[in-house]
Amino acid sequence: MKSPLHKILGVDKALIGMVHVGALPGSPGSRQSIPALAKAAAHEARVLISAGFDAVMIENMHDAPYVNAPHHPAVTAAMTAVGLAVAEAIGDAPMGVQVLSLGSREALAVALAVGAQFIRVENFAFAHVADEGLMPEAQAGPLLRYRRSIGAQHIAIFADIKKKHASHALTADLPLADAIAGAEFFGADGVIITGAATGRPTDPDDLAEARAATRLPVLVGSGVTPATVQSLFRHADALIVGSSIKRSGHWSQPVDPRRAAAIAKAKAKAR
Repeated sequence: MKSPLHKILGVDKALIGMVHVGALPGSPGSRQSIPALAKAAAHEARVLISAGFDAVMIENMHDAPYVNAPHHPAVTAAMTAVGLAVAEAIGDAPMGVQVLSLGSREALAVALAVGAQFIRVENFAFAHVADEGLMPEAQAGPLLRYRRSIGAQHIAIFADIKKKHASHALTADLPLADAIAGAEFFGADGVIITGAATGRPTDPDDLAEARAATRLPVLVGSGVTPATVQSLFRHADALIVGSSIKRSGHWSQPVDPRRAAAIAKAKAKAR
């Protein structure tokens, strides 16, 4: 029988490479045209798949400082153009979409338009206080109804648990396992465990607790390096890699083919 992750991504253990799309129109750092953004993203996605990654995910991380949804239509339009270019570049390889911040509906619409297999969702269950402001309401209820209304039930939702770049004082009395149970009860298709911020290592104890708490796919969302791939795969079904595959190991830089290949090589050794 195929595992839940295999049904989504076609493999039981997956490497998902982050393509951080350049600043979109309207954001403070915007400098490039949409065709230029799409071309650059397609190139990075192609490099990642060629290096041995199983999937890629596009994300508008260069749009900092972030604002909470609803987002301007230009964001959805630009991400759709980028997603179509990436889809053409990677062929049958799976793709995911994330739109920051709280842009789960926008991400789902983009994913449906470009043929992506999954989206990453912040604040799927429970409230958070993030660096961009208060995320007071869980997105699960409205999002799953929206997914049904647009006929996108085939697109999986990977939910961050106690998301990075956020304070969790509001849910400090809630153990990680209970937070995962809430996301699973609300219909998540996988859960993402991260460190405190982009590039920060994921706590191995958190990962082990997550694995014991759910039968859903467990994904690592930050801090993956070649040296940690094998140990992380002991409990994780997928690793989302963004910083260590970039030049100088910083998320804001272009993908470095040698760094990407090093991660893929580490996965091959871990089998």
